[in-house]
Amino acid sequence: MPRLHMHVTDAAEAPLRVALHELRERLEIPDHFPPTAQAEAESAARAPRIPAADGAVATEHTLEDATDLPLFTLDPPGSLDLDQAMFLSRRPGGYRVHYAIADVASFVTPGGALDAEAHHRVMTLYFPDERVPLHPHVLSEGAASLLPDRDRPAVLWQLDLDADGALTAASVRRALVRSRARLDYAGVQRILDDKTAEEPLALLREIGLLREELEVARGAISLNVPEQEIVERDGHYTLEYRAPLPAYGWNAQLSLLTGMAAAELMLASGTGILRTLPTAPDGSVARLRLTARALGVDWPHHTSYAALIRTLDPRRPAHAAFLQECTALLRGAGYTAFDGTAPRASEALHAAVAVPYAHATAPLRRLADRYTSELCLAASAGAEPPGWVRSALPALPREMQTGAQRAHLVERSCVDLVEAALLRDRVGEIFEALVVDIWEKDPTHGTVHLYDPAVIGTVETAPEGPALPLGHRIPVRLAEAEPGHHPVRFTPA
Repeated sequence: MPRLHMHVTDAAEAPLRVALHELRERLEIPDHFPPTAQAEAESAARAPRIPAADGAVATEHTLEDATDLPLFTLDPPGSLDLDQAMFLSRRPGGYRVHYAIADVASFVTPGGALDAEAHHRVMTLYFPDERVPLHPHVLSEGAASLLPDRDRPAVLWQLDLDADGALTAASVRRALVRSRARLDYAGVQRILDDKTAEEPLALLREIGLLREELEVARGAISLNVPEQEIVERDGHYTLEYRAPLPAYGWNAQLSLLTGMAAAELMLASGTGILRTLPTAPDGSVARLRLTARALGVDWPHHTSYAALIRTLDPRRPAHAAFLQECTALLRGAGYTAFDGTAPRASEALHAAVAVPYAHATAPLRRLADRYTSELCLAASAGAEPPGWVRSALPALPREMQTGAQRAHLVERSCVDLVEAALLRDRVGEIFEALVVDIWEKDPTHGTVHLYDPAVIGTVETAPEGPALPLGHRIPVRLAEAEPGHHPVRFTPA
């Protein structure tokens, strides 16, 4: 889709900020940490209590020293909550991936005030004007973050791959690590494209491409959906469609690899928590075929859904719209916890990954990942999981699902607010749009993607009017747009 080159005007900026504040109040989003939780975080930042294999508490001085590994992080520009760091190398017959994960359990005491607050928040929430973190900044952007040139306790994975990129061995342990560089996607993509990257970074492309080939072979689903992203420029907000860079996908492959290895370890041990997604019902795929036909997307009968989406170009409006509709097949994801008996294969599957999978690589921003680390450390060592982990497992899927729903609501509400602020002074104007969805029960209502600006909104004809032409380009008139009161709504022009 085209990129948007406009911003929220000064006149709309104040109403937008007021609406964002009211949104946080309405959703009961905390604006500070309880004093006891903050005090715990500050104390832990000064002296982390690193769990030892025998249940005792270790220190950074007794932790295995892996600071000789020249790790690097890869995140969006300006990120300080750095969950993962990596070092990639060759080995006889394949590759070795060292993947360090922030060791949050060394900073959060089970049953303490900070632990309770993390279970209340569940996930970091992102608003255009601020970020509401899972953990206090002194940890998430300080003592627990894998910032460069700082010694940090970490959960260190060693993943051995064969020449085709397939996993042959996985182990995980606690260690002291030191990242050497904080990199961003655009910079990494640039030096990979001009072939000036040194081998550890050049292997990101090499391994990433191999893992993508394996993903295709197992029938996994990888949606290259352009994101409708809120961006701040010179103190103003704008909306853009952003197609992920290849480097983002290669980095995601390493996170997926770790999550798959974590799931295998936990399933083998009989105790764990998985991220699961049931297979989409046949009716959903059939409906997508109708949508593809309406949007002019060629979907040969013999081509699978997973194979089709890899042929689409997210820069083409019809393809971008279809990719957005494909996300409907990924709804229904949840968490499955087990202790003593591993779930059946069908219950353990993540249909989009096409194998069992666990959230394991973002403990600074997502609650479940801290538990995954502890379960995998125990399984790798052939030990029993800590009692505090086992006692939390039964409630964790429900907590995570509630947190995920809240995060999705925040994301969609924020986009609605920014869209309304962008267009609040243009009510009555006509825009070119693509009809990307219509309601099954009422085809006079649906969803449109504007060509410019980058806005997605509802559209509705008169109650007795004609059905909306799915997949067609139509002119629409802006009927409503008021941040905090009316999301953008269109009528056919």
